[in-house]
Amino acid sequence: MRLPWFLAVALLFAAPAAPAEDAPPAYQMERSTVHTLHAKMGRTFDLYVRVPPGYTDPKNAGKRYPVLYMTDGGYTFPTAAGISALGHSQKRLAEFIIVGIANATGEPPADARRRDLTPWASDSQPGSGGAPAYLDFLVTEAMPVIEKTYRIDPARRTLVGQSYGGLFGLWVLFTEAQHFSSYILTSPSIWFKDYALVKLEGDFAKSNKDLKARLYMTTGQFEAAKPGDARYNKNRDMVADQQEMAKRLRSRKYPGLRVMSDVSQGTYHETTFPVGLIQGLQWLYPVP
Repeated sequence: MRLPWFLAVALLFAAPAAPAEDAPPAYQMERSTVHTLHAKMGRTFDLYVRVPPGYTDPKNAGKRYPVLYMTDGGYTFPTAAGISALGHSQKRLAEFIIVGIANATGEPPADARRRDLTPWASDSQPGSGGAPAYLDFLVTEAMPVIEKTYRIDPARRTLVGQSYGGLFGLWVLFTEAQHFSSYILTSPSIWFKDYALVKLEGDFAKSNKDLKARLYMTTGQFEAAKPGDARYNKNRDMVADQQEMAKRLRSRKYPGLRVMSDVSQGTYHETTFPVGLIQGLQWLYPVP
Protein backbone atom coordinates (compact mmCIF):
# COMPACT_ATOMS: atom_id res chain seq x y z
CA MET A 1 0.00 0.00 0.00
CA ARG A 2 1.41 3.38 -1.02
CA LEU A 3 1.95 5.76 1.90
CA PRO A 4 1.00 9.45 1.69
CA TRP A 5 4.12 11.53 1.00
CA PHE A 6 4.13 13.24 4.40
CA LEU A 7 4.00 9.88 6.25
CA ALA A 8 6.75 8.45 4.08
CA VAL A 9 8.99 11.41 4.91
CA ALA A 10 8.21 11.10 8.61
CA LEU A 11 9.13 7.41 8.60
CA LEU A 12 12.34 8.16 6.75
CA PHE A 13 13.45 10.65 9.39
CA ALA A 14 12.30 8.30 12.18
CA ALA A 15 14.43 5.36 11.03
CA PRO A 16 16.36 3.79 13.93
CA ALA A 17 19.92 4.97 14.32
CA ALA A 18 22.95 2.74 14.68
CA PRO A 19 24.38 2.31 18.19
CA ALA A 20 26.22 5.46 19.29
CA GLU A 21 29.63 3.81 19.36
CA ASP A 22 29.27 2.69 15.74
CA ALA A 23 27.43 5.70 14.35
CA PRO A 24 29.26 7.78 11.74
CA PRO A 25 29.10 11.56 12.02
CA ALA A 26 25.66 13.02 11.32
CA TYR A 27 25.25 14.91 8.07
CA GLN A 28 25.35 18.67 8.59
CA MET A 29 23.88 21.09 6.08
CA GLU A 30 26.15 24.08 5.59
CA ARG A 31 24.86 27.55 6.50
CA SER A 32 21.88 26.07 8.35
CA THR A 33 20.52 26.43 11.89
CA VAL A 34 17.64 25.02 13.95
CA HIS A 35 15.56 27.23 16.23
CA THR A 36 13.11 25.54 18.63
CA LEU A 37 10.09 27.58 19.67
CA HIS A 38 7.60 26.70 22.41
CA ALA A 39 4.44 28.32 21.09
CA LYS A 40 1.88 30.04 23.27
CA MET A 41 -0.68 27.55 21.99
CA GLY A 42 1.19 24.84 23.92
CA ARG A 43 2.97 23.13 21.04
CA THR A 44 6.67 23.05 20.08
CA PHE A 45 7.97 23.76 16.59
CA ASP A 46 11.43 23.49 15.06
CA LEU A 47 12.34 26.18 12.54
CA TYR A 48 15.02 25.18 10.03
CA VAL A 49 16.93 28.14 8.56
CA ARG A 50 19.45 28.25 5.75
CA VAL A 51 21.17 31.40 4.53
CA PRO A 52 22.48 31.75 0.94
CA PRO A 53 26.17 31.67 -0.04
CA GLY A 54 26.63 35.44 -0.10
CA TYR A 55 25.04 36.06 3.29
CA THR A 56 28.32 35.97 5.27
CA ASP A 57 30.38 37.86 2.68
CA PRO A 58 31.56 41.10 4.35
CA LYS A 59 30.56 43.11 1.29
CA ASN A 60 26.93 42.07 1.94
CA ALA A 61 26.94 43.01 5.64
CA GLY A 62 24.21 45.60 5.12
CA LYS A 63 22.14 43.61 2.65
CA ARG A 64 18.67 42.30 3.50
CA TYR A 65 17.33 39.19 1.80
CA PRO A 66 14.00 37.81 0.61
CA VAL A 67 12.74 34.87 2.66
CA LEU A 68 10.77 31.71 1.99
CA TYR A 69 8.50 30.59 4.84
CA MET A 70 7.67 26.96 4.16
CA THR A 71 5.05 24.78 5.84
CA ASP A 72 5.77 21.03 6.31
CA GLY A 73 9.40 22.01 6.91
CA GLY A 74 10.63 18.45 7.50
CA TYR A 75 10.00 17.76 3.82
CA THR A 76 10.01 21.14 2.13
CA PHE A 77 13.15 22.57 3.76
CA PRO A 78 15.69 19.97 2.55
CA THR A 79 13.99 19.97 -0.85
CA ALA A 80 14.34 23.74 -1.16
CA ALA A 81 17.91 23.67 0.13
CA GLY A 82 18.92 21.10 -2.47
CA ILE A 83 17.04 22.74 -5.32
CA SER A 84 18.46 26.19 -4.67
CA ALA A 85 22.08 25.13 -4.12
CA LEU A 86 23.18 25.14 -7.76
CA GLY A 87 20.82 27.94 -8.64
CA HIS A 88 22.58 30.15 -6.12
CA SER A 89 26.13 29.00 -6.71
CA GLN A 90 25.79 29.35 -10.49
CA LYS A 91 23.90 32.67 -10.28
CA ARG A 92 20.70 31.30 -11.80
CA LEU A 93 18.56 32.40 -8.85
CA ALA A 94 18.64 35.58 -6.80
CA GLU A 95 19.68 34.76 -3.24
CA PHE A 96 17.07 34.24 -0.51
CA ILE A 97 16.85 32.80 3.01
CA ILE A 98 14.93 29.55 3.52
CA VAL A 99 12.84 28.91 6.65
CA GLY A 100 11.11 25.55 7.06
CA ILE A 101 8.49 25.31 9.81
CA ALA A 102 8.39 21.67 10.88
CA ASN A 103 5.14 20.06 11.99
CA ALA A 104 4.49 20.20 15.74
CA THR A 105 7.04 18.13 17.66
CA GLY A 106 5.92 14.78 19.08
CA GLU A 107 2.73 14.50 17.00
CA PRO A 108 1.96 12.30 14.00
CA PRO A 109 2.69 14.53 10.99
CA ALA A 110 -0.65 13.72 9.35
CA ASP A 111 -2.57 14.81 12.46
CA ALA A 112 -0.52 17.97 13.01
CA ARG A 113 -0.82 19.23 9.44
CA ARG A 114 -4.50 18.31 9.18
CA ARG A 115 -5.10 20.57 12.16
CA ASP A 116 -2.67 23.43 11.56
CA LEU A 117 -3.03 23.90 7.80
CA THR A 118 -6.83 23.72 7.45
CA PRO A 119 -8.85 26.92 7.99
CA TRP A 120 -12.18 25.26 8.79
CA ALA A 121 -13.31 22.25 10.80
CA SER A 122 -14.64 19.49 8.55
CA ASP A 123 -16.55 16.42 9.68
CA SER A 124 -14.70 14.35 7.06
CA GLN A 125 -11.29 15.48 8.39
CA PRO A 126 -11.22 14.92 12.19
CA GLY A 127 -9.17 17.47 14.12
CA SER A 128 -9.16 20.03 11.32
CA GLY A 129 -9.68 23.78 11.55
CA GLY A 130 -6.57 25.05 13.38
CA ALA A 131 -5.15 27.35 10.69
CA PRO A 132 -6.12 30.62 12.45
CA ALA A 133 -4.10 29.66 15.55
CA TYR A 134 -1.22 28.41 13.40
CA LEU A 135 -1.12 31.64 11.37
CA ASP A 136 -1.10 33.65 14.60
CA PHE A 137 1.89 31.59 15.79
CA LEU A 138 3.65 32.12 12.48
CA VAL A 139 3.08 35.89 12.37
CA THR A 140 3.43 36.85 16.05
CA GLU A 141 6.01 34.33 17.29
CA ALA A 142 8.00 32.59 14.54
CA MET A 143 8.51 35.44 12.10
CA PRO A 144 9.62 37.98 14.73
CA VAL A 145 12.27 35.57 16.03
CA ILE A 146 13.58 34.82 12.55
CA GLU A 147 13.53 38.43 11.37
CA LYS A 148 15.28 39.66 14.50
CA THR A 149 18.03 37.07 14.04
CA TYR A 150 18.60 37.28 10.27
CA ARG A 151 18.86 40.14 7.79
CA ILE A 152 15.46 39.68 6.18
CA ASP A 153 13.57 42.15 4.02
CA PRO A 154 9.99 41.99 5.39
CA ALA A 155 8.66 43.39 2.12
CA ARG A 156 9.81 40.25 0.27
CA ARG A 157 8.32 37.30 2.12
CA THR A 158 7.17 34.24 0.17
CA LEU A 159 4.80 31.66 1.65
CA VAL A 160 5.33 28.14 0.30
CA GLY A 161 2.99 25.18 0.76
CA GLN A 162 2.04 21.81 -0.72
CA SER A 163 -1.43 20.17 -0.61
CA TYR A 164 -2.96 21.36 2.69
CA GLY A 165 -0.10 23.86 2.69
CA GLY A 166 -1.45 25.17 -0.63
CA LEU A 167 -4.93 25.45 0.90
CA PHE A 168 -3.40 27.34 3.82
CA GLY A 169 -1.56 29.68 1.46
CA LEU A 170 -4.67 30.62 -0.52
CA TRP A 171 -6.62 31.14 2.70
CA VAL A 172 -3.88 33.50 3.93
CA LEU A 173 -3.99 35.34 0.58
CA PHE A 174 -7.72 36.03 1.03
CA THR A 175 -7.61 36.87 4.74
CA GLU A 176 -4.15 38.21 5.78
CA ALA A 177 -2.39 39.01 2.52
CA GLN A 178 -0.41 41.87 4.10
CA HIS A 179 2.06 39.42 5.64
CA PHE A 180 3.47 38.04 2.35
CA SER A 181 4.34 39.54 -1.02
CA SER A 182 4.33 36.26 -2.94
CA TYR A 183 3.23 32.63 -2.82
CA ILE A 184 4.38 29.30 -4.27
CA LEU A 185 1.55 26.82 -3.80
CA THR A 186 1.62 23.30 -5.24
CA SER A 187 -1.31 20.89 -5.44
CA PRO A 188 -3.54 23.16 -3.33
CA SER A 189 -6.45 21.32 -1.67
CA ILE A 190 -9.10 23.71 -2.96
CA TRP A 191 -11.73 20.97 -2.54
CA PHE A 192 -11.52 21.08 1.29
CA LYS A 193 -14.77 21.65 3.22
CA ASP A 194 -16.94 21.53 0.08
CA TYR A 195 -14.88 24.21 -1.67
CA ALA A 196 -15.18 26.74 1.16
CA LEU A 197 -12.13 28.48 -0.33
CA VAL A 198 -14.09 29.37 -3.48
CA LYS A 199 -16.74 31.11 -1.41
CA LEU A 200 -14.03 32.92 0.55
CA GLU A 201 -12.49 34.18 -2.69
CA GLY A 202 -15.88 35.45 -3.83
CA ASP A 203 -16.50 37.23 -0.55
CA PHE A 204 -13.06 38.85 -0.75
CA ALA A 205 -13.75 40.11 -4.27
CA LYS A 206 -17.01 41.77 -3.18
CA SER A 207 -15.24 44.06 -0.73
CA ASN A 208 -11.77 44.55 -2.24
CA LYS A 209 -10.62 46.36 -5.36
CA ASP A 210 -7.02 45.16 -5.25
CA LEU A 211 -4.90 42.23 -4.09
CA LYS A 212 -1.19 42.94 -4.04
CA ALA A 213 0.68 39.68 -4.48
CA ARG A 214 2.46 37.40 -6.92
CA LEU A 215 0.98 33.91 -6.93
CA TYR A 216 2.48 30.82 -8.52
CA MET A 217 0.35 27.65 -8.50
CA THR A 218 0.89 24.26 -10.05
CA THR A 219 -0.73 20.86 -9.80
CA GLY A 220 0.56 17.59 -11.21
CA GLN A 221 -0.69 16.24 -14.52
CA PHE A 222 -1.85 13.04 -12.85
CA GLU A 223 -3.86 14.91 -10.23
CA ALA A 224 -6.57 15.37 -12.83
CA ALA A 225 -9.45 12.87 -12.77
CA LYS A 226 -9.55 10.01 -15.27
CA PRO A 227 -11.47 6.99 -13.99
CA GLY A 228 -10.00 3.78 -15.32
CA ASP A 229 -6.43 5.10 -15.65
CA ALA A 230 -4.45 4.18 -12.53
CA ARG A 231 -2.06 7.08 -13.01
CA TYR A 232 -4.79 9.66 -12.42
CA ASN A 233 -7.15 10.52 -9.59
CA LYS A 234 -10.40 8.58 -9.79
CA ASN A 235 -12.80 11.36 -8.88
CA ARG A 236 -11.22 14.60 -7.65
CA ASP A 237 -9.86 16.82 -10.45
CA MET A 238 -7.34 19.02 -8.68
CA VAL A 239 -5.98 20.36 -11.97
CA ALA A 240 -9.40 21.72 -12.91
CA ASP A 241 -9.84 23.13 -9.40
CA GLN A 242 -6.61 25.10 -9.67
CA GLN A 243 -7.33 26.31 -13.19
CA GLU A 244 -10.76 27.53 -12.13
CA MET A 245 -9.26 29.40 -9.16
CA ALA A 246 -6.70 31.07 -11.44
CA LYS A 247 -9.46 32.02 -13.87
CA ARG A 248 -11.54 33.56 -11.08
CA LEU A 249 -8.58 35.58 -9.80
CA ARG A 250 -7.65 36.89 -13.23
CA SER A 251 -11.25 37.89 -13.90
CA ARG A 252 -11.12 40.27 -10.91
CA LYS A 253 -8.50 42.38 -12.70
CA TYR A 254 -6.77 43.36 -9.46
CA PRO A 255 -4.07 45.91 -10.41
CA GLY A 256 -1.53 44.49 -7.95
CA LEU A 257 -2.00 40.75 -8.57
CA ARG A 258 0.08 38.59 -10.87
CA VAL A 259 -0.95 34.96 -11.28
CA MET A 260 1.05 32.13 -12.84
CA SER A 261 -0.92 28.89 -13.11
CA ASP A 262 0.80 25.76 -14.38
CA VAL A 263 0.41 22.00 -14.75
CA SER A 264 3.50 19.97 -13.85
CA GLN A 265 3.78 17.34 -16.54
CA GLY A 266 4.31 13.73 -15.46
CA THR A 267 3.93 14.31 -11.71
CA TYR A 268 1.60 12.96 -9.05
CA HIS A 269 0.38 14.56 -5.84
CA GLU A 270 3.42 13.05 -4.09
CA THR A 271 5.96 14.32 -6.64
CA THR A 272 4.69 17.72 -7.78
CA PHE A 273 6.29 19.84 -5.06
CA PRO A 274 9.97 19.79 -6.16
CA VAL A 275 9.03 20.53 -9.77
CA GLY A 276 6.61 23.29 -8.82
CA LEU A 277 9.03 24.81 -6.34
CA ILE A 278 11.85 25.27 -8.84
CA GLN A 279 9.46 26.69 -11.45
CA GLY A 280 8.01 29.09 -8.89
CA LEU A 281 11.45 30.17 -7.70
CA GLN A 282 12.63 30.83 -11.25
CA TRP A 283 9.56 33.01 -11.81
CA LEU A 284 9.79 34.93 -8.51
CA TYR A 285 13.56 35.15 -8.02
CA PRO A 286 15.38 35.51 -11.34
CA VAL A 287 18.88 36.93 -11.25
CA PRO A 288 18.62 40.71 -11.78
